[in-house]
Amino acid sequence: MAFDAPYDQSMSRRAMKAELLDAETELKLAYAWRDERDEAALHRLITAYMRLAISMAAKFKRYGAPMNDLIQEASLGLMKAADKFDPDRGVRFSTYAVWWIKASIQDHVMRNWSMVRTGSTSSQKSLFFNLRRVQARLERESAAAGEALDKHQMRQMIATEVGVPLHDVEMMEGRLSGSDFSLNATQSTEDEGREWIDALEDDSAQAAEVVEHDKDIDTLRGWLVNAMDALNERERFIVRERKLRDQPRTLESLGDELGLSKERVRQLEAAAFGKMRKNLEGQSGEVFEFLN
Repeated sequence: MAFDAPYDQSMSRRAMKAELLDAETELKLAYAWRDERDEAALHRLITAYMRLAISMAAKFKRYGAPMNDLIQEASLGLMKAADKFDPDRGVRFSTYAVWWIKASIQDHVMRNWSMVRTGSTSSQKSLFFNLRRVQARLERESAAAGEALDKHQMRQMIATEVGVPLHDVEMMEGRLSGSDFSLNATQSTEDEGREWIDALEDDSAQAAEVVEHDKDIDTLRGWLVNAMDALNERERFIVRERKLRDQPRTLESLGDELGLSKERVRQLEAAAFGKMRKNLEGQSGEVFEFLN
C-alpha cells in the first residue's frame, strides 16, 4: 500500500471499508509474516488496521502538522508494529500497534514543532503532550476550591502530577509559549521596516579594534624581521624550523640534517634566541613570550 499520496477523504473511506479481522485470522496473518515473511499477509494485516492509524493521526491535528504527514508517520508506526509483533505473546495486534503508532506520531510532532529541539527525554516528551491538559485541570480544581495558585505553585504541582523535574516544566513552558519567527521578518508593516536580525548585537570585532590589531601585528612582524637579520644563516634556519613552522621540528631531526648533535643544535638555538632578545630588548613583551 502506498502512503505518500496526498491525503483526502477517500483515504479514510477506503480504510473504513477494509475488512475487520477476527482474532483467529489476525493470528494466522501474524504467523505467516513472522515465520514465512509472507508479504501478502503483511499487506492484509496493515490494510485492516489503517483505520486505527488514521484515527490516531487525527488526534494530533491540533499540533499544526499536515494531516497527510501525520498519516504517513502513523503508517510507519503501524508497519513497525507488524514487523515486531510476536503472536506468541497472546495479545491482539491492535493493542500492540497502538503504542508504535502513537510513538511514531509523537516523535514526528516533536521534531517539527520548532526549529529548536523541543525535547528528547521521556519526561520532556510526556510534558510536551500533557502540560497544557494537566495545567487546565489543576486550574479548574483550584478555582473550584477557591484557591489561587501562583506560577511557582502551579509548576510544582505539574511536575508532581507528570512525575518530572521542576526545571523540565519551566523549560517546556518556555518552548510552548510561542512559535518560531524569521529573523528576516520586518519589525513593522512598513515596506522599509528594519528586520529583526538588524537588532542583534554584532559579536565580531569593531573596525577600530581590527585596525589596532593589524597595526600591532605589523609592528611585531617588523621587530622580528630585524631581529632575524641579526642572525647568521644557520641560526635563522634553526629558529624558523623550531618556532615558525606549524609543526615545529625536533632538535634531533635538525641535527640529522645539519650533521650536528642534538645538544649542539640546542646550543645554537639558545645562542640565536639570546641575540634576538638583545636586539628586541625593551621593545615588546609579546615578543619575549614568543621566544620563551
